[in-house]
Amino acid sequence: MLEELLTAAAAVGSAGVVYVVSAARVVKQYERGVVFRLGRLAGEVRGPGFTMVVPVVDRLHKVNMQIVTLPVPAQEGITRDNVTVRVDAVVYFKVIDAANALVRVEDYRFAVSQMAQTSLRSIIGKSELDDLLSNREKLNQGLELMIDSPAVGWGVQVDRVEIKDVSLPDTMKRSMARQAEADRERRARVINADAELQASKVLAEAAREMSETPAALQLRLLQTVVAVAAEKNSTLVLPFPVELLRFLERAQEHPVEK
Repeated sequence: MLEELLTAAAAVGSAGVVYVVSAARVVKQYERGVVFRLGRLAGEVRGPGFTMVVPVVDRLHKVNMQIVTLPVPAQEGITRDNVTVRVDAVVYFKVIDAANALVRVEDYRFAVSQMAQTSLRSIIGKSELDDLLSNREKLNQGLELMIDSPAVGWGVQVDRVEIKDVSLPDTMKRSMARQAEADRERRARVINADAELQASKVLAEAAREMSETPAALQLRLLQTVVAVAAEKNSTLVLPFPVELLRFLERAQEHPVEK
């Protein structure tokens, strides 16, 4: 009789151990557990740590609550100013409701990916090329809003969306390079013209000062001679008074009659 009791106790203990082993589950810190009992959502979402389920009857699905980095494949489209571009982006999102992420949508990762691609093509069609190149922050916010609106019902929250790269056709790159070169050349010419204008004003003022003091012109001439003579060259500088040239010119215009 005692042996039968011990055997029964051992059998019950073994069954209990098997039950505990088959029912025990561990949910990690960054996960949440959703239990389906006979196909229906059962109870609250299980938090991290040790938890128990009913074997065979319950199914525990673990949902990752970490921020997911989802690259969006490059999408080709035509901008509002009729330029063909290829744009790729990256989406950062996380699950905020584990139950809805499993019940409301079949595969929330795939759903977010498809929504991101569709939204990116829509943004390309609504934007101009200059906006894609220089005003990305505003486009990122618009893209984030377009993806986040339907994703909230799936228990998913979009944390951030970034446009990574904008690829242009080679012909457009050459056209933009020519435009930039022409703009730089225009600015260089304007700067040169402004410098010439300023120099002419200063030279005119210097000429007026020298006309009032003729000796200043002679001193400037001597400074030029010194500057030329400082170099070791074979240049010969012969100062010639301008007044003498004017005298000869007047003599030619009015010759002396014999």
